[in-house]
Amino acid sequence: MLRLVNRLLRIIGLELRRRAAGAAPSRLVSLRPDRKPAGSVLISYIPDDVLKAEAEVSASHTHYWECRHMAHSFRRAGYDVDVVDFADSEFVPDKPYDVLVSARTNLERLAKHVPAHCLKIAHLDTAHFLTNNANATERLRQVRDKHRVALRSTRMVEANWALEAADMGCVLGNAFTADSYAFTGKPIHRIPLSSVRQFDWQADKDFDACRRTFLWFGSGGFVHKGLDLVIDAFAELPDYRLLICGPLDLEPRFVKAFDEALYHRDNIETIGWTDVTSPEFAEIRRRTIATVYPSCSEGGGGSTITCMHGGLIPVVSTQASVDVGDFGTVIDDLSVDAVRRAVQSVGEQSAAQLEQRARAAWEFARQHHTRETFAANYDQFVNDVVLPEVRRRRASA
Repeated sequence: MLRLVNRLLRIIGLELRRRAAGAAPSRLVSLRPDRKPAGSVLISYIPDDVLKAEAEVSASHTHYWECRHMAHSFRRAGYDVDVVDFADSEFVPDKPYDVLVSARTNLERLAKHVPAHCLKIAHLDTAHFLTNNANATERLRQVRDKHRVALRSTRMVEANWALEAADMGCVLGNAFTADSYAFTGKPIHRIPLSSVRQFDWQADKDFDACRRTFLWFGSGGFVHKGLDLVIDAFAELPDYRLLICGPLDLEPRFVKAFDEALYHRDNIETIGWTDVTSPEFAEIRRRTIATVYPSCSEGGGGSTITCMHGGLIPVVSTQASVDVGDFGTVIDDLSVDAVRRAVQSVGEQSAAQLEQRARAAWEFARQHHTRETFAANYDQFVNDVVLPEVRRRRASA
């Protein structure tokens, strides 16, 4: 089942990982600098493609390349680097590491096995588990009360105290994600999420023809990502059209509850899972003006960023954790009325205005959410924040 889920999720930049009970520890992947090492770094994240040439790195999820770059950033700074899988619950550090960078799932345990002078950095790819899970539960309750169906969330985050055990954190999302960790009082640095896909601008797109056709584009966790709100909003907008792209076969209870809306309404077209590299997705982008995404909690809003790269205007909740500037529309709250108002505010604009906003979204994504911008931000973080603190700690140890 996990393979099936990941086959679908990877196309839109997501993945689930699980270690089987009793499985052997993941191997340690190591990099060595070209000169005498200045120290050593342990990264607990995604080791799969660290040793591959950049052109060979998987494009199925942003974290493969991001982890590779993180490791090579420290190597280029002159450090020995070891990378272990974040799901490896058996690995025990046996070196006097100067830096520990870990995803949320393993940092607290690993922190107990590194020297006192080791700088511990939490790599945070979701909102805090209490924020995420409270918001997800409230959305499920709303669906239960309105639609008389009890659904489950596939987007619950495991309890963890990564940032509490760390000295500082990095987030991939915007202020929403960072603010969910503010209570710790720890420094939090933003490294904007990269993207595995970029698209050419569709110069022949007819903005007048598509001005009232919108796209919901996401992975599993349909209530979490507000698909029910979008469906209900378009029920009140007969002159507007909604296309739905997502792995609907993974949530049969949701499909059963919303069958009439998904498959029997004139203004809703349910497409299902769609490969973003396909001609079909190019045609979907050509037919739609905006992506509407009222998620209740995200760590970086990767699906929205993919759509922005595709030239779509983002119509998103604050909790989607994506900066949308003046070109996007922020949904006031997680309600049907707020989604409907946001959609109408876009659809009522002229074709010229919409083209200008779509172009701005496309340009913003290419300026802020690429591998190149991730690399520049992470290198700056390493050189200007991490290494000076490492040297200070070693000097006072």
